Amino acid sequence: MARKKGREVSGWLVVDKPAGMTSTSVVNKVRWALDAKKAGHAGTLDPAATGVLAVALGEATKTVPFITDALKCYRFAVRLGIATNTDDAEGEVIATSDKRPTEAEIEAALPAFRGEIMQVPPQFSAVKVDGERAYALARAGEEMELAARPLWVESLEIVARPDADTLELEMVCGKGGYVRAIARDLGQALGCLGHVLWLRREWSGPFEASDGVSIETIDAEAKSEALDARLLPLEVGLADLPELKATPEGAARLRNGNPGMVLASDVDWGEEAWASYQGKAVAVGVYKSGELHPSRVFQV
Repeated sequence: MARKKGREVSGWLVVDKPAGMTSTSVVNKVRWALDAKKAGHAGTLDPAATGVLAVALGEATKTVPFITDALKCYRFAVRLGIATNTDDAEGEVIATSDKRPTEAEIEAALPAFRGEIMQVPPQFSAVKVDGERAYALARAGEEMELAARPLWVESLEIVARPDADTLELEMVCGKGGYVRAIARDLGQALGCLGHVLWLRREWSGPFEASDGVSIETIDAEAKSEALDARLLPLEVGLADLPELKATPEGAARLRNGNPGMVLASDVDWGEEAWASYQGKAVAVGVYKSGELHPSRVFQV
């Protein structure tokens, strides 16, 4: 079996994804530009969406689940009065309405979309149905009964109402949410229909869109030390977990996948944490009686 080509480079590159690119295309671009052996991303963005796409490289890919589990912030515009088959502006119009809600009516409808809600994914989504992606079945003309799934919505607020047809919102939510479904369901709740006009992910866990690198910069700095210098350490992906300091002997044991001794801290027994040694992540695991029992080990 042929070995993957590329460098053993580890860290995070925060990309400000432009509209028109798939998340996979962005990852492939970053992997090429950094000549990296391994890369992945933390949370898919639709091709039409823009904003934070955090690309993990090398050992940082082991921290991806902690970013996908973190809260994320989206700013988006809803076109009122029109429903599309994709729930965004790229789809075909399937229904229209002349009704336009007042701001008071919108404010009254928003609480139903906060907290723990149940959300049915769009027909055009990556959800699997009998082993097939829903979007593939939808493109073939099939209509599916997709199961509702839970979503935590921390906040959902009106940002602006530029005109009667357009509503701008900001939402902070957990993993697995579809902004397109929020626009669709809010439009239905208001009796006017709706779809997403544009969507931008402002932040995802510790990563901010304002810190994102453009595709143009990635192209301009490809295969250079300048792009290497933009990499964030893999430890950034562990920001939501408590840190424990490993002893020298503990670090050696943890790197071999065994429980290792860590210095005393206020981490509770059974709590998930990460261990560091000389400023570098060694492992993620569960803290028990002065030791970290590793579930992920970093070789950096």
